[in-house]
Amino acid sequence: MGASPDRAAALARDAADPLAAAREQFVIADDALIYMDGNSLGRLPRATVPHLHHVVEEAWGAQLIRGWGTGWYEAPQRIGDRLGTLLGAAAGQVLMCDSTSVNLFKVLMAALALRPGRHTIVSDVLNFPSDLYLAQGCAALLGGQHRLRLVPSHDTLTVGADDIAAALDDDTAVVMLTHVAFKSGAIHDMAAITAAAHAVGALVIWDLSHSAGVLPLALDACNVDFAVGCSYKYLNGGPGAPGYLYVNAAWHEQAVSPIWGWFGQHQPFGFALDYTPAAGIARFLAGTPPILALAAIEPAVEQLAGIGIAAIRAKSMALTGFMIELFDALLAPVGYTLGSPRDVAQLGGHVSVRHPAGYQINQALIERLDVIPDFREPDNIRLGMSPLTTRFVDVWEAADRLRRAVVDGHYQAFAAQRRAVT
Repeated sequence: MGASPDRAAALARDAADPLAAAREQFVIADDALIYMDGNSLGRLPRATVPHLHHVVEEAWGAQLIRGWGTGWYEAPQRIGDRLGTLLGAAAGQVLMCDSTSVNLFKVLMAALALRPGRHTIVSDVLNFPSDLYLAQGCAALLGGQHRLRLVPSHDTLTVGADDIAAALDDDTAVVMLTHVAFKSGAIHDMAAITAAAHAVGALVIWDLSHSAGVLPLALDACNVDFAVGCSYKYLNGGPGAPGYLYVNAAWHEQAVSPIWGWFGQHQPFGFALDYTPAAGIARFLAGTPPILALAAIEPAVEQLAGIGIAAIRAKSMALTGFMIELFDALLAPVGYTLGSPRDVAQLGGHVSVRHPAGYQINQALIERLDVIPDFREPDNIRLGMSPLTTRFVDVWEAADRLRRAVVDGHYQAFAAQRRAVT
């Protein structure tokens, strides 16, 4: 085994990084803080600050209601189209609106309505629980005739495309999966699973919350039916930023949102008493769009689209690969196990490391060692590396401080009892 990479080696990688200058495009309030939670909340882009000031002071403050005629009304589709360039979606198929859960409710109910007589929703045990709750709620709302089937994992990290395919049959209405597993970071084979679902006549919904902004996506090329996601992780839209949804153009005139709101009506300002869905993707709008929240996401999406997802993915793979290299050298010898796939091509933007005292270690990192990761039950410490803001030296420091949290006994000062937010 070769020598462990040292801090100087990390700095050398930073010096050769073609995206190193992108960090200057973000607000970094504390340069000493090692922020490894960009997969939960991305940093604030500098361009967002003056843009929000403009929208608040000029558009709202000066134009008042006239702002609806100068860009506000079109914002969900305008920003959605720009985001679509990162998702592999042609114009007119992505909306920036509502929350991920609300959007998942819309597309799941629409998909189930397109498959009458079929009653099974297939997902897996690695899916984000909120998505599973949503599916359970939809089944209950529809009278309990539908059921949710969860495909197990053989290794707690991944679920193979073959295992998903084997769970499908002629009663499968919808396959609903998160593209990148929220704990392990493992990537599903979108093309293979979508094709397998279509082969049995089922539709597919992908949650892209841990994918968009860090992975190249090809929704149109994979013939995906529906997708949803959030914008506060790698898309850097801010806390509680709006979600988005994708509806393949093939379904625009057949799929109908279950939430009949006035912005989804074909003539919102006609004020007809009976609802007629708008043409195209607009029918999946509901209430009045949150203009200030949308304003925060627009410059962030523009920034990502301008840099290009291929370069971002290349940096992401380099970061996760470096973390796994450091795991082997620094963390495995002191009792950590790897909670993610080793092949970075099969891994999203975060790496999970596991330890029996994981929760206490996580607290020690935050409160003593100036590292912010996050914790996921039962023992996962997630290290989210945002390609535009995370440096290789940050990765080295995070690994070294994880090591010190154990060998120096820092974690022993913290209780194992969980707080409300982990």
